[in-house]
Amino acid sequence: MPADEELEQLKDSIQQCISLMPGDAYIGIITFGNMCYVHEIGFTDCLKSYVFKGNKDISAQELQKQLNLGSRNDPRSSTSASSTKRFLQKVSECEYNINMLLEDIQKDNWMTPTDQRSKRCTGVALSVAIGLLECCCNQLSGRVMLFIGGADTTSPGKIVDLPLSESLRHHLDLQKENSNARHVKKALKYYLALANRAVASGHAIDIFACSLDQIGLYEMKVCCEKTNGYMVMADSFSMNVFKDSFKKIFETDTLGHIKHGYNAKLTIICSKEFRVCGAIGGCASNKKTANYVSDTCVGEGGTCEWTICTLDRQSTIAFYFEITNLNVSSLPLDRQAYLQFQTLYQHPSGRKRLRVTTISYRFADANIAEISQGFDQETAAVIMARFAVLKAETEEPIDVLRWLDRKLIRLVSTFADYQKDDANSFHLSPEFSIYPQFMYHLRRSHFLQTFNASPDETAYYRYILLKENVMNSLIMIQPALLQYSFDSPAPVPVLLDAQSLKGNVILLLDSYFHIVVWYGEMIYQWREQGFHEKPEYEHFRQLLNAPHEDAKSILEDRFPIPKFVLCNSGGSQSRFLLAKVNPSTTHNSLSGSTFGATNNESYIINTDDVSLKIFMDHLVKLAVQT
Repeated sequence: MPADEELEQLKDSIQQCISLMPGDAYIGIITFGNMCYVHEIGFTDCLKSYVFKGNKDISAQELQKQLNLGSRNDPRSSTSASSTKRFLQKVSECEYNINMLLEDIQKDNWMTPTDQRSKRCTGVALSVAIGLLECCCNQLSGRVMLFIGGADTTSPGKIVDLPLSESLRHHLDLQKENSNARHVKKALKYYLALANRAVASGHAIDIFACSLDQIGLYEMKVCCEKTNGYMVMADSFSMNVFKDSFKKIFETDTLGHIKHGYNAKLTIICSKEFRVCGAIGGCASNKKTANYVSDTCVGEGGTCEWTICTLDRQSTIAFYFEITNLNVSSLPLDRQAYLQFQTLYQHPSGRKRLRVTTISYRFADANIAEISQGFDQETAAVIMARFAVLKAETEEPIDVLRWLDRKLIRLVSTFADYQKDDANSFHLSPEFSIYPQFMYHLRRSHFLQTFNASPDETAYYRYILLKENVMNSLIMIQPALLQYSFDSPAPVPVLLDAQSLKGNVILLLDSYFHIVVWYGEMIYQWREQGFHEKPEYEHFRQLLNAPHEDAKSILEDRFPIPKFVLCNSGGSQSRFLLAKVNPSTTHNSLSGSTFGATNNESYIINTDDVSLKIFMDHLVKLAVQT
């Protein structure tokens, strides 16, 4: 889509969402291209803006001086300086001016040669936005929403130079640190500094990246990670993935408040048996020490207190602990250990709320059976996935996979029932039975496999995994697959396996980021022949509608909104399904192998990945060996 149409789509979405915002919410607008423009929305006589160079960073103090903001103040206060209200005003007071300003915004007038990229100072614009909030509403609820349609090419945080002859960095460039990745280290350092500034002032950073090419999410991801902001990636501003996700942010409760909490401080207090190693998720360490803070650092560690700039109902953070006393005999009988989480946050109403959660457990006796009863394999899979993703940021992918394998082998060899060197005697209890399956799908997922993915895509998928709750994370790791057929009036869960791809069924795949409706060969042919339009085939029409209705309910509840894919057996779009299923039948294992109604070639998975059965056979063999 041309840049002008992309801009119109973005402006339309922003105008719609402004109408959804509470009237007492403050809003300001900054635009950028070759230059950065801070718009004075309080000036009603004509459109007015302040211009900053796109290749030079500007501090909060410099911004404060150049915009004549005076001392740092609070726009919500009746005594706030009028200079602040020039740039931040209540929606109820400036909605007309904002809409007029948005209507007037045009594509950047700076000429772009045909052999060059557009000049775009994304980093400077983000720095100016953070600085404006630092000066006007420090330590108060607020967020910066960054809308990007292309790569940063001029600011100190640029990821690529202007000539189109220069390629954007890919994973191989990052590994080899070649010329295509020469801007990466500087950009990472620059955006980390911006993220720390936002955390210090208590403000979140949201990134909405809509482009067919990379825009720099890999470098900017830290801004969302540190502040727990939203991140949405789509191909275009016209897609529902962006439009519906953006609207969902402004949903309000019955009292008209946006469903967010702001500028939270989370503190952990625990008994002497535990030490806090750190946290993985949308938070930032406050470096607050205590005698129960471990020297081992995991994620945001070295502290017992974290800042979470914004919270919603799906916000989830994983905390990691170590046990200080491994000598079970020294523990008194029925010893209770406790953990307490204290979360102090600001509600959109302006009040501060404190939520305290305390959990206490008795230490298990020194026997495997009692310890096994307390194992939550779903949560354990998500905890390990987050840890693996964290390690993948700094270690080689093959080393992370080997680490996962070692941990899995050690777990099953400890808790399974078997006789030494006898694989046939191996048995896992129900508390552990599906954990290896989660690890198998995690190893194949795009969280750890970077083949055929850009650094931006990998950064996006990993960030969402670190942010979501256990149920949603499990869907990302091992997608859910439902079967619709004439044999059953309701959808039936089926194995995520190539053998489930039958010609006479419809499949619905939920991989969190994609919702895929797949038609088997027979169903697709009947649909193409129009049988569902004839009255005597009403049952067929209902069968075709059922997965669409279920997909619609998923799309309404999910954030970010998944991409909807409709495909058929043998079609190019079916790759979204084929990439996720267990390759029980591949081009390497065709001899004498049949499944489903027929041995249709569209069901053959062209991959060199091992199947789940082979993976489990090797796992059992390694676990039982002496």
